[in-house]
Amino acid sequence: MFATELVIFDCDGVLVDSESIVCRILAEEMNKLGLETTAEELDEQFSGRPAGDCLLEIETLYGGPLPEHYFHNTERRIREAFHAELQPISGIEDLLDHLLQVNLQSCVASSGSHEKMQLTLNRTGLYEYFDGRIFSADDVSRGKPWPDLFLHAAQTMGVEPQHCLVVEDSISGVKGAVAAGMPVIAYSDNPRRATQLKKAGARVVSDVMAVLNFL
Repeated sequence: MFATELVIFDCDGVLVDSESIVCRILAEEMNKLGLETTAEELDEQFSGRPAGDCLLEIETLYGGPLPEHYFHNTERRIREAFHAELQPISGIEDLLDHLLQVNLQSCVASSGSHEKMQLTLNRTGLYEYFDGRIFSADDVSRGKPWPDLFLHAAQTMGVEPQHCLVVEDSISGVKGAVAAGMPVIAYSDNPRRATQLKKAGARVVSDVMAVLNFL
């Protein structure tokens, strides 16, 4: 295995525990429109994918453009919930401190927008770890599961793909990392999701500290 020179973190579900909040509120607002779904179903369907792709699928289910109040209510409720509930993933600060101690580069490559990451990373006290090294699907023409975002991050950081280690929690993210030629480890405490992540190409599915075994 090639030596790791750069650790590339996804954001939602890897650095910040945001996905359960977002999926819960999306499901509640979709149900108000008559689109019956659950937070678990949305997590399965949309985890790790760019927001634009998810929106297109929701509009297809709805049969046309969504009403303006849907966007207003959803965005407002998510922001309120982030301020009230959002926490960093357990153990992530210890890992990031270790990377600093051993002088190993790290960055973020997420399907989320820069605006959203600025909110969530600042809210959880993690922004200072990655300031100036945050990459969004908005920066490339194709988001996950395409490799473009990971390759863009690696190129900008000056590291060859084989020397990168990607940390993900979504199937689309794992597939994107594999397509970029990067080893990837994944988080999941759901046995079914863990099996899917391994099938997608994750070297191991464990918790945050498993990263240490690949450095």
